[in-house]
Amino acid sequence: MAQDGTNGYRILLAGGSGEIEEKKSRFIAALRPVKTEEEAALFIEEIKKKYWDAKHNCYAYVIGEHAKIMRYSDDGEPGGTAGKPMLEVLLASGVRNAAVVVTRYFGGTLLGTGGLVRAYTQAVQEGLKACRTGICIDGVRLGITTDYHTIGKILHLLGQKGIVPEESSYEEAVRLKLVVPVSEAEQLCNEITEAAAGKAAIEELEQLSYTQEI
Repeated sequence: MAQDGTNGYRILLAGGSGEIEEKKSRFIAALRPVKTEEEAALFIEEIKKKYWDAKHNCYAYVIGEHAKIMRYSDDGEPGGTAGKPMLEVLLASGVRNAAVVVTRYFGGTLLGTGGLVRAYTQAVQEGLKACRTGICIDGVRLGITTDYHTIGKILHLLGQKGIVPEESSYEEAVRLKLVVPVSEAEQLCNEITEAAAGKAAIEELEQLSYTQEI
């Protein structure tokens, strides 16, 4: 469930990067959308090659609406100071299907356990700010057929709800196609039937998932 109350879960639409500096150590966070562990592994290797001369390339990723797959690595940092805090930032943000790698260039000063946790946490937070995020929603495509006298009432109702039909055709009858969240479909169908005084045929064409930018 998305944190803003919308049905669905939060995902990255486009990755991004951010950087912080702590006692001359540079922490560079790179994030990317991933749907599988294979995609996550390829992304991690890509960043490791890009920053081959860095002391550490720590990572974390979370995949699946219910965070079914979670992995992280400290890549040589003291246990629990990098990968796990990075994963916790992803989980706290509500983002799923996302991988993050934080590259550290050592600045010569030890940060201590608490300092490392803060630095890796802040780096991921900074990287998230540069990402485009959206909600992945379970939806249903509806087909509506009505007459020319009734279509105005239906379009008025849809307009009040901010729903824009994805297709419309005006022939002997008027036909619309639109996509709405599964959780709202039954209520909407009832309202359309009422607004049309029964002069609208509504058909469920297919169930699907779609994204909405936030």
